[in-house]
Amino acid sequence: MSIPQQGGGPIEHSDQLAEYISSGEKPREDWRIGTEHEKFGYRKDDLKPLPYEGPTSIKAMLEGIGQRFGWDPVLEGENIIGLQKDGANVSLEPGGQLELSGAPVETIHQTCDEVNAHLAEVKSVADDMGAGFIGLGAAPIWHQDEMPMMPKGRYRLMTDYMDSVGTLGKQMMYRTCTVQVNLDFASEADMVQKMRVALALQPVATALFANSPFLDGKPNGMKSWRAHIWQNLDEARTGMLPFVFQDGFGYEAWVNYVLDVPMYFVYRDGKYINALGQSFRDFLKGKLPALPGEVPTLSDWADHMTTVFPEARVKKFIEMRGADGGPWRRLCALPALWVGLIYDQGALDAATDLIKGWTAEQREGLRRAAGKDALQGEFDGLKLHDIAREVLEIAEAGLKARAKPGAGGLVPDETHFLNALKESVATGRVPADELLAKYHGEWHGDLSKIYAEYSY
Repeated sequence: MSIPQQGGGPIEHSDQLAEYISSGEKPREDWRIGTEHEKFGYRKDDLKPLPYEGPTSIKAMLEGIGQRFGWDPVLEGENIIGLQKDGANVSLEPGGQLELSGAPVETIHQTCDEVNAHLAEVKSVADDMGAGFIGLGAAPIWHQDEMPMMPKGRYRLMTDYMDSVGTLGKQMMYRTCTVQVNLDFASEADMVQKMRVALALQPVATALFANSPFLDGKPNGMKSWRAHIWQNLDEARTGMLPFVFQDGFGYEAWVNYVLDVPMYFVYRDGKYINALGQSFRDFLKGKLPALPGEVPTLSDWADHMTTVFPEARVKKFIEMRGADGGPWRRLCALPALWVGLIYDQGALDAATDLIKGWTAEQREGLRRAAGKDALQGEFDGLKLHDIAREVLEIAEAGLKARAKPGAGGLVPDETHFLNALKESVATGRVPADELLAKYHGEWHGDLSKIYAEYSY
């Protein structure tokens, strides 16, 4: 979840909303890669989630990382809720999931180095306090009433609202983790092409990264329970967005979509003001019930844009949102997949050709098939395993064309970061399949063994 935006004067005309997005346009040479990933923390002595306070806690983790490795604290009131250093942020999800929002970097080599350094810092502090961290798409054993709530005003508001828009919202907030990558665009037309590829192929990422087959201590019938949650949560702000594929899609169409999403809050003077269900269109007219007479600032608009949760999202960059959190190799594979697909024009055009004949019903069908069956999923003659094979070939060609070397030039490009995904396509098995095989095999149904075997 995002840290509140700062700065930006009052919005004086509606064109500023689209201009805010277009201000993110960058020439190709300035395109960067920002990787985000979340993980669950737990106490090693009883395998319970980390509370916010105490000797073995989220607060102690944040303070320890900050003091030991030179990160600056981010506070909400008197509570530490995050860290920042050199363009990167460490933040908290509602149930204490620890998230790294990486600095924008040029290559997959650099983003993977950043992930490695962060996980080493986390492990160093966690080991000393008897804590562990694990990468999964959903908490495998913990029940909802066991999850702590982090002291962030945004989460208190959202928790109450989730019960009014479905049954799975609090599971999403407190018991899921993701890995995503944020990528740039050069122009409105470039954004449109990338968003269409991103949305249409997000089910492939969901399938390849499926890693949440357990809930409440047993198999849940899905390879990605996290994906299942998003498929059944608050239709006003989630989904595959068929309008993105219609003629005329661009910045204004995106603005109109976001304006129609009900608000959560307004952030003022360090506090979240309840604006649940209210309209940003009314806010623009100075008629927001939560702040009568006030008009929004650009930072209010930036905040509101973070409260839409489709499978891919536009801000000043594009966010790829379909993948479960997972093991180290997949934290580096996710940015490699999307950079390969959309940062080389030849690859982007090939991906566009791949998806151009799909209907909205097929895109949605693949989305649901991916959550349930991962690479074994299919819909209306489209098989995710076959699509994934072709997608990886396109991504690999894109990374080869980028030719970004690493390890002081010893590694010629970024293609090796796809190896974990190529293994999945070769075998048809994704992390969820491996976990289920362990559960039904050598673990003999004892899911507690997942912590020792799969923690970072």
